[in-house]
Amino acid sequence: GTVRVTAGAPPSLQSHCPLATILPGRTHCQHRTNQAGASGVLPREPEPNMDTVDATVERLREQCLSRGASGIQGLARFFRRLDQDRSRSLDARELQQGLAELGLALDMAEAEGVCRRWDRDGSGTLDLEEFLRALRPPMSQAREAVIAAAFSKLDRSGDGVVTVDDLRGVYSCHAHPKVQSGEWTEEEVLRRFLDNFDSSEKDGQVTLAEFQDYYSGVSASMDTDEEFVAMMTSAWRL
Repeated sequence: GTVRVTAGAPPSLQSHCPLATILPGRTHCQHRTNQAGASGVLPREPEPNMDTVDATVERLREQCLSRGASGIQGLARFFRRLDQDRSRSLDARELQQGLAELGLALDMAEAEGVCRRWDRDGSGTLDLEEFLRALRPPMSQAREAVIAAAFSKLDRSGDGVVTVDDLRGVYSCHAHPKVQSGEWTEEEVLRRFLDNFDSSEKDGQVTLAEFQDYYSGVSASMDTDEEFVAMMTSAWRL
């Protein structure tokens, strides 16, 4: 069936409008450095302290969420933009410099610990998508399932990417006020709709990861699974 544009479809376009960037209004976070004890013996280098790494990630997540529902999405966009060679990985210095841009100071040892935690191939670099997945606030299986169901409904071609072509016939633009007034074409409405979920490149294609980035922030603002699932079910006519 055709999804009619209503005040709640998609829910996020009004109450959860994505940030263009995460940089304005930086928050400078305090950090704790893992110092040597009284004995002067430093921790062994090869293994990062998991508690320290987890605390670092939790600090970063809290900083993102303090920026509203789209804070995680803004951070994901920022890091994907840092990955200029499209290697889908960052080394410790790139990570450290990127976090400094966001107002989160890490020393090199902490940055290296985070990189080792999400180093999938032993290259010493951080797997960007795994790291971003870890940054998203934990979601229940019910929330993850309804996000995946909404994406699957949009991804009519089944290729893992949602495009304007996928949206035609699924998302109706006829009732949009700016279409009614002649200010926008239906194509413009569909493109702007995708831009809410799209990465910084605005390539008119939305991946499941980008969709999850967006809704992880929305999810964090809702206390119960029932509330989140009901919102998604209503908005996407699932």
